[in-house]
Amino acid sequence: MRGDTKPDVCVIGLGYIGLPTAAIIARAGCPVHGVDVTQRVVDTINRGEIHIEEVDLDGLVQAVVQRGLLEASTEVAPADVFVIAVPTPFAKDGNHTPDTSYVMAAAETVAEVLKKGDTVILESTSPVGTTEAMRDAIAAKRPDLAMPGLCDGQPDVSIAYCPERVLPGKILEELTHNDRSIGGITPRCARKALAFYKRFVKGECVTTDARSAEMTKLVENAFRDVNIAFANELSMIADRQGLDVWEVIRLANRHPRVNILTPGPGVGGHCIAVDPWFIVHGAPEEAKIIRQARETNDAKMHHVLARAKALVEANPGAKVACLGLAFKANIDDFRESPARYVAASLAREFGERVQVVEPYAGELPKEFEGTGAELVDIDTALEKSGVLITLVDHDVFKVIPPEERQAKAVYDTRGIWPDVA
Repeated sequence: MRGDTKPDVCVIGLGYIGLPTAAIIARAGCPVHGVDVTQRVVDTINRGEIHIEEVDLDGLVQAVVQRGLLEASTEVAPADVFVIAVPTPFAKDGNHTPDTSYVMAAAETVAEVLKKGDTVILESTSPVGTTEAMRDAIAAKRPDLAMPGLCDGQPDVSIAYCPERVLPGKILEELTHNDRSIGGITPRCARKALAFYKRFVKGECVTTDARSAEMTKLVENAFRDVNIAFANELSMIADRQGLDVWEVIRLANRHPRVNILTPGPGVGGHCIAVDPWFIVHGAPEEAKIIRQARETNDAKMHHVLARAKALVEANPGAKVACLGLAFKANIDDFRESPARYVAASLAREFGERVQVVEPYAGELPKEFEGTGAELVDIDTALEKSGVLITLVDHDVFKVIPPEERQAKAVYDTRGIWPDVA
């Protein structure tokens, strides 16, 4: 990459973050080669279509593919800038241990085509130290290249960490306008990454070191988790004492320095429900409040399931409508969703009595197979069900008038119907 020439970019991972990121980079005029391990995803994108739901993403992907600025394949290609946006799930050890194997595999693949002057940026939410570990993996593959932090002179490549800060449903807007923390292995690495992000980010880009940027991302989501845990714990206390938690929160929030969040059936998604455990894993003795918040939010899910079961059992023979499976309103993302857990648990116990309403799903997830539960629209659920259990605050559920609910037993875990205590 020389002068003002726009860099060739390779984005590894074309999921909920990778695809919108690739599309926005392409919109800025940079040729983007997207990489995904799933052939169906690659074929879909190359047709100018999308495999996920996100506001305005379909039109943007179609436009940049038609302009020849975005193409996808299952193979990494040479580029000037590599952006890694692959999953960082839990290991299968049952201890919430971070699994960075996808990051390391992507880094080793990038190493095969890396050349002097390139920049590698990790965007995946990761435990502190992952960017350095990624650097070490690349160094092991490419001893011919001088690596930042491992050489005395100027390195041959730049390596940085820059996490996203986005809200599903507003990803394109927030990728463009939100501030970004850019952490380099060295200050020079951070400056190289900064120059790249300034091409398509209108928010302020702040440079720091890689480890601080990694921790910042985890802290942001842990902060949210702790605050949600307070609201969820309060809701369980209110249930025990026969109080209307929504009324208590409404009144408490009239205090000028109090802002209690909204309780729900737990916490879902691949950020808030996961990232705090990365902090706990890194400092298990010190992360007491963060651990407790995670345990409280998981406990709320089981509390909701117990209350829902009691309501179903108190209405024998009645059809049960579970409203929503997504982890938050108006999206199609069901990862780590407490609503999905509660609905599936009810389906396994009550079988054909259970109807699921999820406007963002074309079919029920695999854990519903063999239960007899069925996916229905909201009108069918309102007509046939005697029990309504609101698990997600989708807009379509909020507008159901009282007269369509008045003859039913209702458990509203989201507080969307003020007339329901």
